[in-house]
Amino acid sequence: MQPCIFVIGWLQVMEYVALGKTNLLVSRTGFGAESLDCKEIESFGEDADEKACAIVHQAYAGGMNFFDTSHSKPVCEKRLGAALHGIRQNVILATKTAGQDLHEIRRDLDESLMSLESDTLDLFQLENPLIVPKKNGMDGIYNELLLLKEKGIVKHIGIATENYDIAKEAIESGLYEVVQFPFSMISPDSVKALVKLCQEKEVGCIASQPLNGGVVNDIPLAFGFLYQFENVVPVWGTHTQEELQQILFFNDHPPVVDKSFKEEVQKVQNFFN
Repeated sequence: MQPCIFVIGWLQVMEYVALGKTNLLVSRTGFGAESLDCKEIESFGEDADEKACAIVHQAYAGGMNFFDTSHSKPVCEKRLGAALHGIRQNVILATKTAGQDLHEIRRDLDESLMSLESDTLDLFQLENPLIVPKKNGMDGIYNELLLLKEKGIVKHIGIATENYDIAKEAIESGLYEVVQFPFSMISPDSVKALVKLCQEKEVGCIASQPLNGGVVNDIPLAFGFLYQFENVVPVWGTHTQEELQQILFFNDHPPVVDKSFKEEVQKVQNFFN
């Protein structure tokens, strides 16, 4: 895949926050690159790579510096790597492995680095692990992650999961710097408790599926709801440039969270819950 040519004359203003106890200063509005192979982009056929590149560049121009993807989406990793050619040093790059043993994790990491055209990762996450790997555990996974950090191949480590118990255990363990889990305005109160726990433990909190996998279609409400949680970094998996522009607009003009706004959120929550 050929690297994209990056041309830009201006940058929008973006708010940046520390991701937990890491030294990563990330944009409060993150880019979920796992959507770079969505049907809307693939519909461009031979120009799909170029369209994906344009969306990534639009996100960067809008001030986004945090790009999150996964080895489970190899096309997305390759497209992101090509799009970040020439600006890799200016962004914070994260990917994940669903590997369940050392061999699979090492293989995934090597392939991800090649696809992303990078020697290092700012954040490397275990994706949906069956258990929370512990220090000196028999599986050797956590110690391997520490070794990768010592070598400078991986700067920070985390866990991405849809399992509430795994997320809670990872946060409470003190072993992982970042935890990523689904969080949207229709999430139950138990998930809000995880967000609070992350803040108490100074664990970076990344919200996946801010639109609940497309179930929620009101971006202003979804954005405004998540914006109330200062320690939360949502990763928006946008499918079109128009959708991304809408998200960037609300980043610059956050919805006012007043009584009327809260009533609208409550209506949506009541409908789904």
